[in-house]
Amino acid sequence: MKTRSNTRQNHLKLARQIVEIVLERGLTRGDHLPETTLSEACGVSRTPIRSALKILESNDIVQRRDEGGYFLNQSPEQVGIDGVTQLDEMEGSLAARILSDRAERRIADVQSVSALVRRYDAPRSAVLNALKILSADGVVAQLPGRAWAFQPLLDTPNAIAESFAFRLGLEPQAILAPGFDMDNQKSGLLRQQMEEFLQRSDGNMSSVAFLHLDCAFHSLIAESSGNRFIRGALLAHQRLRLTTQKDHSIPDFRLRQSLEEHLDILDSLERMQHQLAADQMVLHLRRSQIRKPQAANRGLLPLARKGMA
Repeated sequence: MKTRSNTRQNHLKLARQIVEIVLERGLTRGDHLPETTLSEACGVSRTPIRSALKILESNDIVQRRDEGGYFLNQSPEQVGIDGVTQLDEMEGSLAARILSDRAERRIADVQSVSALVRRYDAPRSAVLNALKILSADGVVAQLPGRAWAFQPLLDTPNAIAESFAFRLGLEPQAILAPGFDMDNQKSGLLRQQMEEFLQRSDGNMSSVAFLHLDCAFHSLIAESSGNRFIRGALLAHQRLRLTTQKDHSIPDFRLRQSLEEHLDILDSLERMQHQLAADQMVLHLRRSQIRKPQAANRGLLPLARKGMA
């Protein structure tokens, strides 16, 4: 028999799946979300679909109308960025507390489930569920026996430097490995989200929302690689970045520059210019490594998109 915690977790995952369906099918604000259609797409009955839709309704992602069921209540950009962030926060509330304490060094590198149960005064099933969420994101790994070990976090200058060194070594190779194949539907949707984000005025460019877009872009590159080992390593690292990297100090001009570089790389990949895209990726990662360019670099223009042929 499933616990209430596990049932709710399944409903949250189903809510995320509905969000993915919305994005993949290019639905827009006001579009109808028939329960039968979602039930068939997700491979479940209508009862859990209703529960998932209620979660989405509580986050203003969908709206229930008496005359016709549920309708999308946000733009694709809001659903793809802000909506997913809201679900992440709901899905990992205890996981987020554990992660926060870990980031602040309030808990040790190795923890037992019993110790976490006592610390957070939470049911054992809830702690195990939180650890499974963190494990899926590459934050913690189960050791032989009942202990869990936290992986290095991207919360120190050395860890971030090592992260960039790792990505500089693998991401260009992900593009150059034989069999690189990018999903045009995913890249088109991501392109649309990035272009819409670029329309935001200065002061309204959320660094948290940008991080979700940034990880989505680099995850797409990883997913497209023909080398399964490179693909797996990079996808795990992007999950770790999304979960543990909390730098909110990126200036707006750098967010714009970074998104322009993403679009340049997509342009080259769509033209099958893989070597150029790999070179652009190296430059992009090196610029990102700087984070806050020095005054001498502030006049450096983003890669000229129209000039790339």
